[in-house]
Amino acid sequence: MTEPRVVIVGGGHNGLVAAFYLARAGAKPLVLERRAIVGGAAVTEEILPGFKCSTLAHAAGPLAPEVASEMGLARQGLEFIKPSVEVFAPTSEGRALEISADARRSAESFAAFSKNDAEKFAEFQTVLGRLAKVIRRLMVDPPPAVEAPVGDVWNMLGAAKDLRSLGEKDMHRLLAWGPRPVADLVMEWFETEPVRAVIAARGIFGNFLAPRSAGSTATLVARAALDSNPAGCAVFVKGGAGALPEAMARAATEAGAEIRTGAEVSQITVEDGRVRGVLLASGEEIPARAVISNADPKRTFLTLLDPSHLDPDFLVRIANYRSSGSVGKINLALGALPAFAALGARARPSEALSGRILIAPSLDYLERAFDDAKYGRFSRQPFLEVTIPSLTDPTLAPPGKHVMSIVAQFAPYRLREGDWTSRREEWADSVIRTLSGYSPDLAGSILHRQVITPRDLEETYALTGGHPFHGELALDQLFSLRPLLGWARYRTPIAGLYLCGSGTHPGTGLNGLSGRNAAHEILKDLRKR
Repeated sequence: MTEPRVVIVGGGHNGLVAAFYLARAGAKPLVLERRAIVGGAAVTEEILPGFKCSTLAHAAGPLAPEVASEMGLARQGLEFIKPSVEVFAPTSEGRALEISADARRSAESFAAFSKNDAEKFAEFQTVLGRLAKVIRRLMVDPPPAVEAPVGDVWNMLGAAKDLRSLGEKDMHRLLAWGPRPVADLVMEWFETEPVRAVIAARGIFGNFLAPRSAGSTATLVARAALDSNPAGCAVFVKGGAGALPEAMARAATEAGAEIRTGAEVSQITVEDGRVRGVLLASGEEIPARAVISNADPKRTFLTLLDPSHLDPDFLVRIANYRSSGSVGKINLALGALPAFAALGARARPSEALSGRILIAPSLDYLERAFDDAKYGRFSRQPFLEVTIPSLTDPTLAPPGKHVMSIVAQFAPYRLREGDWTSRREEWADSVIRTLSGYSPDLAGSILHRQVITPRDLEETYALTGGHPFHGELALDQLFSLRPLLGWARYRTPIAGLYLCGSGTHPGTGLNGLSGRNAAHEILKDLRKR
């Protein structure tokens, strides 16, 4: 290499998004990915010959439209799948709530539980949609610089204008909802437990939060910025979640980026307070004029960097950044489509099961699941989000067979008794047993299972603490506080070192906005040199 490069550490989706924008501007970035495939937490892998499953993340975003359009992902062959039934939530009494893209059909399902809730859901979605427009404006730009907000005056004025346009009632809602427990919010709007729980689940998914945890409404509202369906949508990618970063990699390469897999960065090197480059595990040293870490904040500052280059106060703050995971993943190869008791003898059960299946029958159920984790135990009756992607994408499994993807919460990173090595199968058995309570023939359909614990998320997929979002999506770790107050604009205390992963704003999933926002800020700095 004749001159220093712009190096991106990690080929997860945000790293690839950042690479595209940097390459399009002529920076010619080099992406270094430790695994043999790109994607990070969005990968499709074979779990049994002929059975391919989205190993970790199983839904696509929702991807920000700006990212999909500007990267030309449709031209790269990316195909989205949106099932007609987005959420299927069975209850222990053999009934089920179904939320569909068809508003009339959804209303009929709600009305079977409560006519009042059917009307309230439509009203709540309208209100949430109005609030989401304001939040969305804040998501697609870097958060304002707390120390010097003058440079962001136009963005701030635009946001203020949007806020005023809400009117007094909605403005009060936006300001008052954030600190509230999501349980309080849904109890105020709805009267039946299945409806309350399905909406509350969106506020706690992937986080160490319960419905009655303060600030859980903030997570719900932040996620609504890209999709105002209160229960969340169901969007999948043909070929599994891994098809998304694969299309992003093609777009970035076409724009001028270089991507190297099997290239593990062991250290980010620094000299005189400025980044010098990266050192690979192979011993190769690559000089760089800028290094962009797509790794989580703790891994970046406490593992890849020599701590002596950072201020002790900053080190204490980053050490206290909360990123201890609470979810695990189980992927199943199935010999047949399992039956769910709540569907009875329905002629087309596959339609109801083609979206997200939620095992979250009540607020108390979710709260009890969290109570176990508070004391270092995995939930005996966990909150589950399940998908059967082979129903809408038959390429993932042999004819007549299926793959099932299960996100299980709560599974704390640190167990009070034993460890994940000795208790992984016991935990997996408890998850299957819970789901079998709603689908009695599930266990007899299992041909193979892949069990991924929070420790596996850390050791195999480089997610510190096993946290899928690189850190808690809580009120005190969102917006200008993500990852830390004063360091929310993708820059770091080391000159030339940046962050672009989910541990930065907005960090709410596979939307690509962290990578896009980071690239725009980095390009401003590169143009000054």
